[in-house]
Amino acid sequence: MSLFITNAYAAGDAAVQATTGAAGTAAVHPANSMLSTVLFLVVFIGLFYFLFIRPQNKRAKEHRNLLDSLTSGDEVATGGGLIGRIQNIQENIVDLEIAQNVVIKVQRSAIVNVLPKGTIKSV
Repeated sequence: MSLFITNAYAAGDAAVQATTGAAGTAAVHPANSMLSTVLFLVVFIGLFYFLFIRPQNKRAKEHRNLLDSLTSGDEVATGGGLIGRIQNIQENIVDLEIAQNVVIKVQRSAIVNVLPKGTIKSV
């Protein structure tokens, strides 16, 4: 009473000779094997590029453009969740006003989003 197990039968001599060459070994041409391996690698590398590398480069370029377009008075959000208004921009440091008369220094690269004007009402 086996529900999922089926019987296995040995192949006859005709089936063995159909899949092997005259010497009894598998008839695989080395050029076909190498071509299929190279084709597999090219397809794999192409998929890897389009699924991982290209989107990451696109996000990095967008973030770089965002950081280059920062100006004083912009309302921004940092990676740590702080929201504030830019007071002063230096080379790599931004003075960010997070509350009235509370100004902190954050790294420019920590800014992840520019918010629409008027988002911050209390600062």
